[in-house]
Amino acid sequence: MDLPTVVLIAVALSLDALAVSVACGIAVERLRILHTLRVAAVFGGFHAAMPAIGWIGGLTLSDNISGIDHWIAFAILVGLGIKMIVESIELESFSLGDPIRASLLLALGLATSIDALAVGVSFAFLGIDIVEPALVIGGVIFVVSYVGMVAGKAFGHMFEGKIGIAGGLILVALGTRILLLHLS
Repeated sequence: MDLPTVVLIAVALSLDALAVSVACGIAVERLRILHTLRVAAVFGGFHAAMPAIGWIGGLTLSDNISGIDHWIAFAILVGLGIKMIVESIELESFSLGDPIRASLLLALGLATSIDALAVGVSFAFLGIDIVEPALVIGGVIFVVSYVGMVAGKAFGHMFEGKIGIAGGLILVALGTRILLLHLS
């Protein structure tokens, strides 16, 4: 597969990570370079690893993964989104918890990279070597996630008291979009 095609695939896969990164940027009280690097590294790392895992799985599991990937992503994203919305309404002050907290960040990284797993499966079926595409996808997601965190922090002040609800709605919408795209 040629590089421009892999980059286009990476850009398509980056949209979920971008939206979640923006929500994380909004949620962080004081954004530091380490925060943005951590989020970008986790999202980029998951997006580099998942195609490789999918590729390996695709060599042995064929259709099993593609049948449930959208349900897993839907459950994780909607669950986290509802949690954000409920906490925002109940506590008046929004608390995603710390989006930089390892457990939440890993869950978000997993949820946003489920589609990359399916891409890896398709690469296996097409007989495409996975190393270069996985590295390109991970690199693109790293950059997009970094930019998303910065943009979320820069424009989050416009939402003041509605930040938690907006972030939660973004996650619910992403989960629903993933589910609907795969069911249609």
